[in-house]
Amino acid sequence: MAREKKPRRSNGRRSPLAAAALIGIGLLLTGGAYAGASAAMAATDTPTSASNSASTVEEGEKLFQANCATCHGLDLQGSEQGPSLFGVGELSVHFQVSTGRMPLQAQGPQAPQKPVQFTEEQINALAAYVQASAPGPTYPTDDIVDGEGDLSHGAELFRINCAMCHNVAGAGGALTEGKWAPGLQTVTPVNMYAAMVTGPQNMPVFNDLNLTPEDKRDVISYLMYLQKSESPGGFSLGSLGPVSEGLFIWVFGIGALVALTVWIAAKSN
Repeated sequence: MAREKKPRRSNGRRSPLAAAALIGIGLLLTGGAYAGASAAMAATDTPTSASNSASTVEEGEKLFQANCATCHGLDLQGSEQGPSLFGVGELSVHFQVSTGRMPLQAQGPQAPQKPVQFTEEQINALAAYVQASAPGPTYPTDDIVDGEGDLSHGAELFRINCAMCHNVAGAGGALTEGKWAPGLQTVTPVNMYAAMVTGPQNMPVFNDLNLTPEDKRDVISYLMYLQKSESPGGFSLGSLGPVSEGLFIWVFGIGALVALTVWIAAKSN
């Protein structure tokens, strides 16, 4: 009788080709799942810049409600203590807050400059909130504030439009009713542009029909040149013109002559 053959047992080893096939299938499945998830996220998520902008606006709203809403209203509508902020834009907010004029400490003829109470990030957040809620003038492009404009043309425009209040040298001066034009020696280029565009306090607004963007660039370049240049005469005496210069000559020049005359007369006697 023939012996029945038993089925041959597997020794447990797999072919190298089978292992490679399994790895390939796993990679394909993983790659497909990742591609599908990425596509879904791209379709539903907010872009990074927009997300940052939204968080900045939210932070600005909290700062506004805590520090500004008492005077300007919860919805920027204004009140008896402060004007409406509709249409002022982020540029005006940056000018007022970055120079310390706002928040205002007390009512007066004019908001004075004082130490800044917010960080640069907080100022940008406040500006972003106002811009998102009630859009208005925005920041200048880099070429407007690069200081590479026509200096001679900027000086001419400044003398025609600005020197009667700010002084030819940008030293500032007194106005009526307890107001004054501030000195421009430390004003940043962005705030120079903001002052021309938004017309803070007593300053008129210079829109693009009054001064073109190129004109504004020339004026800013001239002021930046003044800030970096020393007085050619030595002591600037506040750059206040003939009044301070005449007073200096009268006190020190005439005083020196009188002292010299007394000394000569006393010595001859």
